[in-house]
Amino acid sequence: MGEELLETPDLSHLNVSDYEKVYEPREDTFLLLDALEKDLNVIRSLQPRLCLEVGSGSGVVSTAVARALGSSCFMMATDLNPFACRFTRETAQANKTHVSCVQMDLDSMIRMDTIIDLLLFNPPYVVTSSEELNQPDEDGSYLHLAWAGGLKGREVTDRLLEHVGKLLAPRSLFYLVVIKENDPEDILKNLSSQGFQGKTIASRKVRNEHLSVIRFCRGL
Repeated sequence: MGEELLETPDLSHLNVSDYEKVYEPREDTFLLLDALEKDLNVIRSLQPRLCLEVGSGSGVVSTAVARALGSSCFMMATDLNPFACRFTRETAQANKTHVSCVQMDLDSMIRMDTIIDLLLFNPPYVVTSSEELNQPDEDGSYLHLAWAGGLKGREVTDRLLEHVGKLLAPRSLFYLVVIKENDPEDILKNLSSQGFQGKTIASRKVRNEHLSVIRFCRGL
């Protein structure tokens, strides 16, 4: 079977002022979409029934995956930014699909264990001070939370990685966006200890950032 296409959703319903409230899709977003498109046959072979994107932003990734997998997979998304939750739902609706997006910190309100078949995370990965993770800004903005990653750009990512083995199903896939400063080798070692096999499946150098997408699989 040849490589299938992952169609990029239409975002024409969002305007310039909307992107003052939510992360606008950029090179990291499109690298993740490219990686998922490249892996679409692998994802389909898993026959995922429950997919979660943590930090959905505009909803472009969740919507693309929801459209590709159809009604056989329930697409969930979370974001701490209330505007991101609204825009994610609107993006899905504008592209004639459904994404259930709930405002929460990472996956903090998901109480059931080992239920997620497919996990997607394009985290805030930029190296900053820990203080920049305070939320929201004095002006009420959540936008900085889309990129500020704290020490090593890993503080937010590590909070999810601590228990990702408990979140994901015995047969599952996890796609994670990282930059070189995040120490991807350490992340690979960390997830290996939780029973995951990791592999970098896409990379791109954009200005001063070396972006990569790591695919982790378990039970496959």
